[in-house]
Amino acid sequence: MNGGMYLKENKKKWIITIILIVTIKIFTSSPAWVERFYSTGLYLYFSHFQRILFGWIPFSLGDVLYFLAVCWLLWVIIKNFWLLIERKLSRKLAIQKTLKLLLLLASVYIIFYLFWGINYDRNGIAYQLQLTPQKYDTTDLIFVRNLLLKKVNDSKASVLRTGEKYPSTSELIQRAKKSYNEAETKFPFLKYNHTSVKTSFYGLAGDYLGFTGYYNPFTGEAQINTTVPKMLLPYIATHEIGHQLGYAKENEANFVGYLAASNSSDTLFHYSAYLDLFLYANREVYYFDSTDSKDAFSHLSLPVKKDLEELKQFDLDHQSVLEPMINWMYGNFLKLNNQPKGLHSYNAVVGMLIAYYKKYGKI
Repeated sequence: MNGGMYLKENKKKWIITIILIVTIKIFTSSPAWVERFYSTGLYLYFSHFQRILFGWIPFSLGDVLYFLAVCWLLWVIIKNFWLLIERKLSRKLAIQKTLKLLLLLASVYIIFYLFWGINYDRNGIAYQLQLTPQKYDTTDLIFVRNLLLKKVNDSKASVLRTGEKYPSTSELIQRAKKSYNEAETKFPFLKYNHTSVKTSFYGLAGDYLGFTGYYNPFTGEAQINTTVPKMLLPYIATHEIGHQLGYAKENEANFVGYLAASNSSDTLFHYSAYLDLFLYANREVYYFDSTDSKDAFSHLSLPVKKDLEELKQFDLDHQSVLEPMINWMYGNFLKLNNQPKGLHSYNAVVGMLIAYYKKYGKI
């Protein structure tokens, strides 16, 4: 069967696929439509259904599906490589297989966006809080960074004073849900029901590839890499739940995770969020004033410095030649999904924090 015959026999599939892709593109051209009809409408009901359907499973079904998908992909590559060696991969067959692959990729694209990806084009948390993030100057940046520095020291002191210990993964997940329940009283749109947060099967790989958590839109599960330093885990959990609630952009998930953690009564969540945000803000300061950025670390308390040393050593112990490539690929994925700053999108939460402080007078 040649390419023309394959297209003819699968004409209906291609027509439906193209119509769906065009429809998604048209719909996502209006953030107001996405916010009203999808993110705070259809998606909320669908994501609830996903979490009810798969949340009770004690392991990550999404990770199993990823594993099977990789196995299938490797099998296809090996099979076609063998056909190529035996000279059985004719031009017509190669065209047919390419068209099948394109149709499969288009189908995955459609499912990804219908299940979750449309959220990349919503108005988002700034709209819901009526914030107006603008370009900030060095004065604003350093001021908020200094506030975060104090929050880090104070929250770490509270953790030490109460003798709080880091909980098991299952308890951490329940406490993350509780933090959203507490934040909901102030921000009703952060209502979170039907917990579906799992331990990642690929934690060790994540240590070397540079990821601490991720969201699976096909199953609605949030995965946490529990092998990273413990002080990071509470904020990772609230960040990933933010993705579950439909905040697809990384800066928005960061900010929503911060809202949940900072409005919680849990000091471990306070410290985890403020530590991460301090590092984001201080990294931004570095671009303007490297001396001030380096000096800020001297004002951290000794226990905080010890945590940062642990984090630094963890990163050094898990360096990988693959991480830059993964970062490049993921950065470009973010750029394709309405996040032009790529991996720097995570740091964009600082601008939202500055706008939040200017509106509410606190962080």
